[in-house]
Amino acid sequence: MTKIELTVDGAAVSDDVEPRMLLVQYLREKLGKTGTVIGCDTSNCGACTVHLDGTSVKSCNVLAVQANGRTVTTIEGLADTAEGELHPVQEAFRECHGLQCGFCTPGMIMQAVDLLGENPHPTEEEVRLGMEGNLCRCTGYHNIVKSVLHAAEQTSTGATA
Repeated sequence: MTKIELTVDGAAVSDDVEPRMLLVQYLREKLGKTGTVIGCDTSNCGACTVHLDGTSVKSCNVLAVQANGRTVTTIEGLADTAEGELHPVQEAFRECHGLQCGFCTPGMIMQAVDLLGENPHPTEEEVRLGMEGNLCRCTGYHNIVKSVLHAAEQTSTGATA
């Protein structure tokens, strides 16, 4: 067992983990962060996307020990729970129907937040390129792209999404 200490969704956590435990397993099994979804377990689908020190990563491709001393944000950590408000990207997905079954949605939202952090005013093509590592089997992506563009528009105008 290896001791890790990290910050997850703003809370300091410390645990003993097997060196081979994946970050997605740690988040779900040890911390109960089940919003981080296991889709393919091979880093192909992006459903397990979280932020590691502010950058999106596929948590099925990162060992929990690699997160030692770092900051992890999951889909549960995006909303302002104190104020009862969704993150602007979450709100945009809700408003623009950027989901169907919802399985891929946490990873899509986490990737979109990272994308908009790097490029606050993306074109449709830039959104499609920026989201290409996240797969959806239901929607055909139209409303997902529309949601990301809506979040960018709402954020840039200072309006709440």
